[in-house]
Order: sequence, then C-alpha cells, then structure tokens
Amino acid sequence: MERVNYSRRMRLVALAISAGSLVAMLAVGPALGADGENPTAGLFQAILVGLGYYLSNSPWLAGQGGFFGLYRPLVAGFLVGIIFGQPVEGAQIGAAINILYLGFISAGGSIPADPSVAGWVGTALALAGGLDAQSAIALGVAVGLLGTFVFFTRMSVDAVFAHWADERAEAGDISGVARMNWLPPQVFLFVISFFPATLAVYLGAPVVSDAIAWLQTNLPWFLKGLQIAGGMLPAIGLALNMRFIFRGPVVAYFFIGYILSVAAAGGVNIVAIGIIGVALAFLHVTFVGNRGMQQSGGM
Repeated sequence: MERVNYSRRMRLVALAISAGSLVAMLAVGPALGADGENPTAGLFQAILVGLGYYLSNSPWLAGQGGFFGLYRPLVAGFLVGIIFGQPVEGAQIGAAINILYLGFISAGGSIPADPSVAGWVGTALALAGGLDAQSAIALGVAVGLLGTFVFFTRMSVDAVFAHWADERAEAGDISGVARMNWLPPQVFLFVISFFPATLAVYLGAPVVSDAIAWLQTNLPWFLKGLQIAGGMLPAIGLALNMRFIFRGPVVAYFFIGYILSVAAAGGVNIVAIGIIGVALAFLHVTFVGNRGMQQSGGM
C-alpha cells in the first residue's frame, strides 16, 4: 500500500511540475516576448525553449505531451511563437519544419534527425533571426541533424542506468528499481537537452542572421545542400505514408479524403471534413476491427 501511495504521489508531483512548466511557457512567455519587428531571444525566452525541448523528450504530462504532442515541430513552433509573442509566425515556421518529418520513424534505436530540436530550437532561432517559414526549413534541417547527437548520447548512457536497476532488483529493492527507471535517466536527459538548447537559443539568436548571411556569401553550396535535403524529406515521408495506406483495406478512405479536400476548395469547412474522418475511422474500427490489420500484415 505504501508503494502504491508513493507511486501516486510521484505521478501527481510530476503532473504538477509539467503543468506548471506549460503554464509558465503560455503565461510568462508573452510577457517576456520581444517588442517591435526585430525579435531577439532573451535569457528567459531561451530557458523556456530549453524547458519545452526537455519536456518533449520526457514522459511527463501523463505521457501525452511528449512524443505525440510537444515532440512535433508544429506544436513546438506554436508554443515557441507564444514565448516570443508571435504565435502565428511560430506556427507557420513549425508547420514548414513539420513537413520535413511527415515520414519520421525511429527504428532499431536510431533516428535520421530529431524533429523535436528542429521544432523548438529551429523555430526560436528562425524567429530571432527574422526568417520566414520557407527560409527556416534549411535551418530546421541543420538543427534536426545536430539533435541526433543528443538522442544517441541519451540512449547510450541510459543503458548504464538499466544495470543500476538490475543491481537493486538482485538486492530485492523494488522501490530502488522503480527509482532507477526514472530518476537518473530524467536528470541526465535534462542536462543534455535543456542546457544545450537554452545556450543555443540564447547565444545563437543575436548572431543567426549574420551567420546565415555569411553562409550565403561564402558557402552558398552548404545552404543549397540543406535546401535540397529538406526538399527530399517531405517526398520520402509522403511516399512512406502512401505505401502504408495502399497496403490495407483503408485505401478507399484515401480517395474519400482526396475528394473531400478538393471539395473544400469550394467552401466546405475543414473542421467538418475532420469530423467526417473521425466518424469514418470509428465505423471502420467498429465493423472491421482487427481483421483489417491481419489482412494488411499478410500481404
């Protein structure tokens, strides 16, 4: 009973900390936002961006705010925009960066790029440098590639903490096993994600415009290469999604969605299309169930 109560208390504390962090980003960010048309990243803005980047990779917020929420560049860009007092611009930049990672998948403990750092740090640097959504794509590619170092470092070091948990399991320390599964990994994750992201935004924002101008003047081939890579990633993502769609019994919904999207140009509300999509998904799961997955897996 004590262990159960302890676990409940820890979940409540974690939820309170996560919620408090989000409130800080949403409430304090605009008050610290930049004035005028030349936004800059102050220390508090950089701290909030670093905190958001950490939360996007953590299990807090009841597991709903990380990989399927804050990890996505669109969501990250919107929140960074709020922090900088430019939510619309932030959402536009985040959406542009998000296109690069439509087909993102982490297989075998490896990732080709880090969408999270591209969304949080890339959007912050783009806003601080006065870049538009299209110009921010090249920056998002570069930052996303650099973010893989954080991921691989985290995965490598976390293997050590698993051995620490094994030692406590052999000693019969159940609470110690539970503690080793969250305390050291999260402390280490905070160190390798929060501080680099904060420093990158704070130190990189004042010089990002000059750095990009220097690259355009002296190394135009470098930026061009990043733009080419950024143009290939959306095509790969769309191809992966199309391959999945055309493998199962859901292919009909693709054409239904296409027709509805074309009809939307004539005045159909996109919210209504979304509601229709949810209804069709519900009907599909209700009447098909697991049979669709079994047929898809057997192809």
